[in-house]
Amino acid sequence: MYEFGRVEGPVPVIALVDERLSTTTVCLASTYGSRHDPVGECGLAHVLEHVLMSAPVGTVPSFSEHVERLGGYANAETGLDRMLFHARVHADDAEEIAGLLYQAVLQPRLGEETLAQEKRAVFRELATAAADPGDVVQDAFLAHLFPGHPLGRPVGGTTADVERMDVAAVAAGHTQRLLPASLTAIVVGPRVPAAIDPVVAGIDRDVLATIGTAVPEPLALPASSTPEPPAWPDEFAWVCAGGRSVPNHDPRRPHFNVLAQLLGSSPSSLLYRRLRGEAGLAYAFQAWNRGYGETGAWRVLAGVEPGNGPDALRVIRTALEEIAADGPKPDDLASARRQAQMRILTSVDNPLECARFLAMRSGGPAAWSPAAEVEFLAGVSAEDLRQAAAQVLDGFRAVVRPEPR
Repeated sequence: MYEFGRVEGPVPVIALVDERLSTTTVCLASTYGSRHDPVGECGLAHVLEHVLMSAPVGTVPSFSEHVERLGGYANAETGLDRMLFHARVHADDAEEIAGLLYQAVLQPRLGEETLAQEKRAVFRELATAAADPGDVVQDAFLAHLFPGHPLGRPVGGTTADVERMDVAAVAAGHTQRLLPASLTAIVVGPRVPAAIDPVVAGIDRDVLATIGTAVPEPLALPASSTPEPPAWPDEFAWVCAGGRSVPNHDPRRPHFNVLAQLLGSSPSSLLYRRLRGEAGLAYAFQAWNRGYGETGAWRVLAGVEPGNGPDALRVIRTALEEIAADGPKPDDLASARRQAQMRILTSVDNPLECARFLAMRSGGPAAWSPAAEVEFLAGVSAEDLRQAAAQVLDGFRAVVRPEPR
């Protein structure tokens, strides 16, 4: 059995302690994400994420390199409203790594050489994403779902904006945006390292005093526009279809997660039977829900061969309409609930995935826990899913990439 707890402080700590583990995963979760980038600096958070993990820290060349030399794993990721910095190491190295992670993220040594190196890496990342219609269609979908809103901007940024960034701009992003954002530390391991306390890790008190001081006001969401039917190319394409859901900490969020399981890629799902089994219109597809500060996005992503697109989209929409009208059948509901619960349980069983899962849920009610969410999912009803499907349909839209030539 594991023990789950939360300790408040300048940096709240969420800990899942399991004495059977031989590794420790530490993660810092910031509420600064790409949606908070200034106009004209789209991609600032993404560049900053790269630089912080690659800049010299303490007596080592970079946090990432040092962790890997210890046989561990280090990575970071930027989302629309969150940044995660994490490492998994032998439990005996956890004290050192927890302290170094704080120093890397909160007290970085920024320089021209590291920035130039990481900008090149970001350019390659953007080029790779631009060559993949499955990535491009997701950015296009969010741009259509949230037109003119920061949630509709690409997380990775634009080549032109990234090109203009210099050390002063990245340093300003760190001091003016990352440091004042809320920060949570997550630990998953056999014990909690003392250095997970930022004071023990040697972080300046002036730096700690700035954490969590920014309270960004949510921007008004744009009104939903009337979507136009997508244009289909004469080649294999990806379609992303869905609508708005609810914020990350809305109690209805699990309803949309279960709806994603009901229409997901499992052979037990309603959409699998209709889309792949009965109609044979798509081989690869998935459904998921993401909550943000003031809203969310529920979507299905499907790859379709030439000529199959309109029929595949019709099957997706019809499935949602049936659920919105009558709710799911009892057997389908029970299966979708169980799958949603198992996603949590399997995440908890994998230390690194557990840390990421806890990080994505940080900042919500203090009483929240993985066990509480599993229990809540057990009570999701057919009426809950009927209402969730109706909300998705209310602003339903579909985007296709590549576009016709």
